[in-house]
Amino acid sequence: MRNMDELKIDDVAKQSGLTKRTIRYYEQIGLLPSPPRSKGGIRLYSQQHVEFLKKITNAKEVLGFTLQELQHFISLSNTLEQQRVKYRQVKGTSEQKDKAEDLIQALTDLLNTVDAQLLLIEQKKEKILKVESELMDLKNRAEKAIERLEKEK
Repeated sequence: MRNMDELKIDDVAKQSGLTKRTIRYYEQIGLLPSPPRSKGGIRLYSQQHVEFLKKITNAKEVLGFTLQELQHFISLSNTLEQQRVKYRQVKGTSEQKDKAEDLIQALTDLLNTVDAQLLLIEQKKEKILKVESELMDLKNRAEKAIERLEKEK
């Protein structure tokens, strides 16, 4: 019997709005963590997988990030977590200084990536605001033209 918290790929596809093929592809390229499998080999996803897929979709569609950019960010996050674990393991030992340097480097890499992404987001926001302004101007001109034409009837 399947745990109620476990979702099959059909359920995940419906909840995330992605196709089963896309979900498998994201798993294949390492963008989505591989879920555990049942004894029969069926992928058993969690609600965390669904939420993660929604974040990926938003980053792609709303912010315009490429899969490669997302992979890079996830890779840095994973590296950071690995360095954190290693640091905790050697805390209080002679290796602590070396691991601290590794952790600092991982954090620095992550900060650089986040700064670059924030800059891209800021640039996109500026472009969106410009397009919004142009559309509002067009809307106002169209409304005024309609008013003029209505008066001329």
